[in-house]
Amino acid sequence: MAGANATRGGRRNTTKSEDNVLLDRELEDLPPELRWREWMLRVEAVIFAAAEPVSRETLARVVGRDCSIDLLIDDLREELRSRPYDIAAVAGGWQHRSRSAYASAIRASQAPTRSSSVATALSEQEAAVLAAIAYLQPVTRGELSTMFGKEVSRDTIAGLRDAAFISSGPRSPTPGAPYTYVTTKQFLSVFGLETLRDLPDIERLEDAGLLSRKELTSDSFEGTESDLDH
Repeated sequence: MAGANATRGGRRNTTKSEDNVLLDRELEDLPPELRWREWMLRVEAVIFAAAEPVSRETLARVVGRDCSIDLLIDDLREELRSRPYDIAAVAGGWQHRSRSAYASAIRASQAPTRSSSVATALSEQEAAVLAAIAYLQPVTRGELSTMFGKEVSRDTIAGLRDAAFISSGPRSPTPGAPYTYVTTKQFLSVFGLETLRDLPDIERLEDAGLLSRKELTSDSFEGTESDLDH
């Protein structure tokens, strides 16, 4: 078995090496315009096929050494200007995203989307806790419980971890050094954010009447303490 596994592993490594050799990244035999066009198509194909936002390092594997990824993305976005989707900067990479003007049509179609099934699967409790972590991170479970006025259960935290929306952050300097919680790249990706700086400003949301700080308090956190402990 070990020999068979080693053989399979060797074949996989050989395949990867062959891919590296067979893919001509520099395309020096092509005129400049055609070379640039091929690089654009490669980048778009990788972003289209990827299940997650594609990093700069990943895209650099399919284009020439001196190719500017940023300029390629700019040209691709210009070509997509008349399309209902765009290439957006998300979670430190790039991803195809539908334009907000077509959000109502997508909702009306009731077609499952990349992020809707994960986001809508959150309970109200989980959504409230996730919002609090997003704005207050790094934050401990105890601090969240104090803010909500009732215990935030381990099950709620576990549900957000299982969805890959949060992960453990640095230990708190408070007594006992409990773990803090922070949001992840998955959180950024699902909610279409490039960085946490893109989170809506709470004060602006309050001024627009779209969100109240009270929504991050116990008044909007449904369920009793006993409910949250199970």
